[in-house]
Amino acid sequence: MKKIALAVFAHSLILSFSHSVWAQKPTGEIDSQTFEIEKKKRIELPPANRLYNKIQPFTNTEDEKKLNYEFNTPKLTLGAPKMTPNVLPVNDGKKAEDEGKLDNYVKAGGGNFGKIYGEGFFGGATDNLAYDIHFKHLSNQTGPVDNKNSASSDNRLKINGQYTSGAFKLGGQVFYDRDNYYFYANRSRPNAEILPDNIRQTINTVGAQLSFENINNNTLIDYSIKTQVYRLADRYSATETDWGTNLAGSIPITQNIFALLNADAFINQRADAKTFARNLYSVRPAFKFSFDAFTIVAAFKAVNETDDGLNINRTVGFPQVEVDAVPFSGVHFFAGYGGDMTRNTLRTMLGENRWLAPNVTIANTERSRDIYGGVKGEFGPSFQFEGKVSYALYKNFYGFNNQWTDTTRFAVVYDSDYINVLTVSAQVGYQYQNIVRSTLRGDFYDYNVQRLEQPWGRPTSTVTWNNTFVFSKKLVGTLDLYYLGGIKNRNFQTGQTVNLKAITDLNLKVDYLLSRNFSAFASINNLLGKTYERYLYYPQQGLNFLTGISFQF
Repeated sequence: MKKIALAVFAHSLILSFSHSVWAQKPTGEIDSQTFEIEKKKRIELPPANRLYNKIQPFTNTEDEKKLNYEFNTPKLTLGAPKMTPNVLPVNDGKKAEDEGKLDNYVKAGGGNFGKIYGEGFFGGATDNLAYDIHFKHLSNQTGPVDNKNSASSDNRLKINGQYTSGAFKLGGQVFYDRDNYYFYANRSRPNAEILPDNIRQTINTVGAQLSFENINNNTLIDYSIKTQVYRLADRYSATETDWGTNLAGSIPITQNIFALLNADAFINQRADAKTFARNLYSVRPAFKFSFDAFTIVAAFKAVNETDDGLNINRTVGFPQVEVDAVPFSGVHFFAGYGGDMTRNTLRTMLGENRWLAPNVTIANTERSRDIYGGVKGEFGPSFQFEGKVSYALYKNFYGFNNQWTDTTRFAVVYDSDYINVLTVSAQVGYQYQNIVRSTLRGDFYDYNVQRLEQPWGRPTSTVTWNNTFVFSKKLVGTLDLYYLGGIKNRNFQTGQTVNLKAITDLNLKVDYLLSRNFSAFASINNLLGKTYERYLYYPQQGLNFLTGISFQF
């Protein structure tokens, strides 16, 4: 009870303003994380000019509709490419002054593998209040192998609300996710009878989020507070309850110098074979020096992590500095040094690899040192580019591999030594008016693992190429290419190391406007018909499609 009281007390201090930090460091095995990106409508209100925002790439005011391009540090791990169809928002093809905008929609469709698709968005707004409800269902009655034993169903429901006044913005969200799927790989006992209930997994997640932030640019102190809580439960009695709060603030010292503060508090309780708490607290004071030709941010991040299951309670610090220079208009050179703690939870792990075994070990990953540099900029209004090289030192670097006792389930394996990871990333974007939009990105990794024989389950190279074409006011198409190479897994029962085939996945989506309110869509995924496995013994769907109709109102 004393531990719980102390955790809630620390969390309350974060909400009121800032606090010193606590963090925990783990050992054991770590799960990776995957983030599903969906094209969906969102409430959009004018953002405040945050003093603590990083310097933005050079923009040309002559073309305000060009690519909004920003470099993001590559994730430590990369999940499977997005394979489920995303339908483009309906482009009504008519001028807004002639007909009002149609923001609400209902979509329905179907396809091979017994696909059933439904999605809806309903929203409204007044002078100060905006709200929306979004739901989505996508299921496959059969899968790539063994018919219904590899079926899947994904369901999402979100309710958003936002209230603005002249001084602040208050936002809220509640959500519910339900994923149902099967452990359809079967290599340990190939002749055994499979009962669907024995290989079924269902994950339910409910949560809520609340945010409060200043939008009055005339106030001296700029701030935002966000808090979110969720509870996850699976079919095998595993649960996770997570409450996280973030405070961000800034205050100008002079015209060119700003004091910044960012503080986080995460209280996590996980129950599986046993119940234990995993908490993390951090605080990051910083100073930003902003001048015409360069910007410097100097910070120190202190992190405390505790884990009752792994008997961890420790505090570590990470000095951080980043320099951004603009030698001439349109080009930025940047370099930095720093570190951080990557927080891993059961939810983020299942997001990357849903076929995890019960009682999987979860531990945070420490990026002890990261030396990086690069260049970003643009050539005119149409071309933008960015490149970055990072050489980082990691503790508790992790991967995924099939279990020794059951090759249909995955364990999270860690390298408990400090290892170096070299990452080279490059990206280029092109836009021709509002007709063609294209982005090409490549990431290349070199993992100097020590205790792990290989970086199990991780790619050594990834390439994504995303394209949007507006053929006419009524016809819009997208063409996306994904490539992952260099993935390895091992069957520890046979001692065989398997070099998984490189993943090459081409997806085509088309949206055609039939009338002001109706449109038809079609998505063809894995257009090349490649059979591949993102993780060993889990083949993905081959050529698959989804077609349907959308009603917008």
